Amino acid sequence: MTEYAILFAAAFGAGALNALAGGGSFLTFPALVFSGVPVLAANATSAVSVFLGYLGSAVAFRQELANYDRGLLIRILLLSIVGGATGAFLLLNTPPDVFRGIVPWLLVIATALFAFQEQIKRLLKSESKAGRGLEAAATYFVTTYGGYFNGGVGIIIIALFSFLGYRDLKATIGLKSAMSFVLTTASVVIYAFAGLIYWEFAAVMIIGTVIGGYCGSMIARYLPVSVLRAFIILVGVSLSIIFFVKS
Repeated sequence: MTEYAILFAAAFGAGALNALAGGGSFLTFPALVFSGVPVLAANATSAVSVFLGYLGSAVAFRQELANYDRGLLIRILLLSIVGGATGAFLLLNTPPDVFRGIVPWLLVIATALFAFQEQIKRLLKSESKAGRGLEAAATYFVTTYGGYFNGGVGIIIIALFSFLGYRDLKATIGLKSAMSFVLTTASVVIYAFAGLIYWEFAAVMIIGTVIGGYCGSMIARYLPVSVLRAFIILVGVSLSIIFFVKS
């Protein structure tokens, strides 16, 4: 019972953290390893445990998501499915350390883009959104990373779309939740067929992440934007340090 309580608590915290900025896998993944799950299976089971939490937070942001152009939203979500599936196949067919070594640098770049987006925009003297080609390529790359190793994908997605010109932070958080849900769902299906998932642990953790994701989204909707920005930057810096230490 103690083991299940730890897994549930980690999942609840992960759901709330993912709703706010991302990084929830850094609670679920270590909790699973602590419970004796092999590393590769822990990564897959962690993805299963958080994916419905993403759905809970996306539902909480449904009003913000409704403001997006439907064609744009469908295009981004379809790319997220393809990227999530690609990342899962990469995980199953390449040594995990190869891609994991790139992760700290991705997080540093993403956090810097988010923190200094206004200065970068002024430097480039452009406030227009990126073209469809750049947006599609960047979305595919980021969601491929999310399908491979879910840790920190939220902060990267937020940084990406903030830099591409999406100015409403709370709407961007809602989009991040929807993208995270569909890309993780695609990867989870592949992990399931590969037999990597510890379903008994996953079931307990799914309940925790759904509850935590909804609670975290409620908090995010009423926090001032300045507080959200500071929190997201803090999460990005923290995750970068963690990944550098692990690598």
